[in-house]
Amino acid sequence: MVYTFSDEDGIFLVKLARRTVDDVVKIKQKPETPEDTPDRLRNKSGVFVTLNSILDNRVSLRGCIGRPYPTSPLVEATIDSAVDSTVNDPRFPAITQKELDSIIVDLSVLTPPKKIEYTKPEELLELIKVGRDGLIASRGVFRGLLLPQVPVDWKWDTKEFLEHTCNKAGLPVDAWKDPETEFMSFQAEIFGEEKPRGNIVRNPRHQRK
Repeated sequence: MVYTFSDEDGIFLVKLARRTVDDVVKIKQKPETPEDTPDRLRNKSGVFVTLNSILDNRVSLRGCIGRPYPTSPLVEATIDSAVDSTVNDPRFPAITQKELDSIIVDLSVLTPPKKIEYTKPEELLELIKVGRDGLIASRGVFRGLLLPQVPVDWKWDTKEFLEHTCNKAGLPVDAWKDPETEFMSFQAEIFGEEKPRGNIVRNPRHQRK
């Protein structure tokens, strides 16, 4: 993958996401767009902010919401996604102040999703590459997204990745075999803290237990 964003860009964005999480929890407001934001980070881009909790060496998801499509400037989408991951993820209660020092902040900057063209569902097993692609499954009003790092974290193969994406969309796990189900793929540049408030690196790995 050709990198679009530098390590410095990633550090800037993750620090901004971290500040947003802290501000929303502590003072109940999100920060303004920093005046020193580089112009390239003001371009429109999709982004997801993922918050993991680490406790007793166990890593567990605590919030993950984003903007799949490039509809807002990246810096603003980062702030808004961090807010939503902190207090608006319907799967979890809002993060509390006592949790802040156990939260790891990760950020995924997305390429624009593209529809996967195929004639037979079985072709998806060859067209999708685990570790490279994120997926969006949709059929009618149902839609679900999984980031490219998710199947890597859970050691899924391509078929399992398709099944879990369908499940995320609220569809049967074998809905990927239905020609009415559509898939889009995207890639991501991922940056995150190595530990809570720790160094920010590209492609962090947090071992699940």
